[in-house]
Amino acid sequence: MTRYVPARHYLYFAITGLALAFLSGWLGLQWAPAFIPGVLFLVSSALLAVLAFRPAIEIHQEFLAIGHRRVPWMDVRRLDRTGWISPLIVRMTMFDDSRVLLIYPGDLDSCNNLLRNLRKLSRDALIDGVPYRRYWGEALNPGPERRQLPSPRYRLLRPEDEVEVEKLYQRLKTVGHLDQKNTTDEK
Repeated sequence: MTRYVPARHYLYFAITGLALAFLSGWLGLQWAPAFIPGVLFLVSSALLAVLAFRPAIEIHQEFLAIGHRRVPWMDVRRLDRTGWISPLIVRMTMFDDSRVLLIYPGDLDSCNNLLRNLRKLSRDALIDGVPYRRYWGEALNPGPERRQLPSPRYRLLRPEDEVEVEKLYQRLKTVGHLDQKNTTDEK
């Protein structure tokens, strides 16, 4: 079992946003436009607090647990990642066409690790629209209709050099040597 809990920095950012909201509100008593950033800080602080208190995600061999909800791996039919990596947001489609939106506010390494585990254990699912086996590059059984392509043949010499090499080869076959010198002179 692997357990993924929300990162602590979301809570720290929520507390910081709340403090900045109070500061902006206090400044808004003297200067009214300061209430605008105060409201924005308050909204972002609330959003970060919601992310900080998300339930833990547990990965087991048989199921995925999101808080008290358990999702068996064989029920997952589709696993689609959104553009968000941290926090990680993944749309899961179940066998009965119901959908689960998984939101995990963790650090970047934990998010990537969770996503990899989700993809590995969803054996019956399409992963971002690609079947599981093709996504992980497992070899498909080669059928009789598949044939091996011949390896490409690269040209190493120019045509006139090939003619020269062919002449040298024929001479080597007939004479037995390539040098122009008389072999009796060397003895």
